[in-house]
Amino acid sequence: MGRAPAGHDTVGQARLREKKHAENFPVALRILPRDLRRDLGALYDVARVIDDLGDESAGDRTAALLRFREDLARVFDDGQPQEPVLRRLVVTVRARGLDLEPFDRLVQANLQDQTVTRYATQDDLEAYCVLSANPVGRIVLRIFGVRSAEAERLSDRVCTALQLLEHCQDVAEDHRAGRIYLPRRDLAAFGVDERDLTGVRPAVAAQSRRAMELLTEGAPLVRRLHGWARLAIAGYVAGGLATADALRRADWEVLAGPPKPSRRDLFIHMIELLGGRRWA
Repeated sequence: MGRAPAGHDTVGQARLREKKHAENFPVALRILPRDLRRDLGALYDVARVIDDLGDESAGDRTAALLRFREDLARVFDDGQPQEPVLRRLVVTVRARGLDLEPFDRLVQANLQDQTVTRYATQDDLEAYCVLSANPVGRIVLRIFGVRSAEAERLSDRVCTALQLLEHCQDVAEDHRAGRIYLPRRDLAAFGVDERDLTGVRPAVAAQSRRAMELLTEGAPLVRRLHGWARLAIAGYVAGGLATADALRRADWEVLAGPPKPSRRDLFIHMIELLGGRRWA
């Protein structure tokens, strides 16, 4: 499989900035030191490009993902990838001692998306999140120099919760793309018609409650961390809590469009987390 032309940018910088600002959580708080903002931004950009290749690219998406996977491996082999977004990642990989495996899992998740469009059970859906979401949290921990099995376990809970909440927000968009990220068992139990998702609100509510359970389990990660890591992770958890607030305020109505979290809610939750008042 041939290399992409040198300098070819699969997803432009302007598009990446737009998507970064639309996220439920602050990707890299402006208060963070420049090198941390650089490295968190490099991680986000690569993860975003992988998702966009799987969701939006024209032509054969599987082939596009496999080409990107080859170029991604070059980051770790010789430090000479072709994609600009991967060239920017090289500095981060070397500075933080990152491994290929969690990045490769993100590609695996998007390859799976090309053939799997439904999940029978909650366990099946959360197994998908092991590929699509949890690796990001583990890379973030490594960027902050955190190497702890317990921190990784808690991070996995947070990341799966954030992914489930995003699925709840994006039910309509995913359905238009031919995918449903709500367990079929729940859809059947609530009498949801998969053709148009009539009656989907109770299934969204159930999924949001499961996400909150996971977020509650993972939130003690904030207390285990120190310094900039604590601040950044609190921002991610707060983003999840604010998203759950938005879904609740919308009464789980998501077919008209994704309910968006408010900055005010995010800020309040972040203060509570950092102050130790939440789940103390």
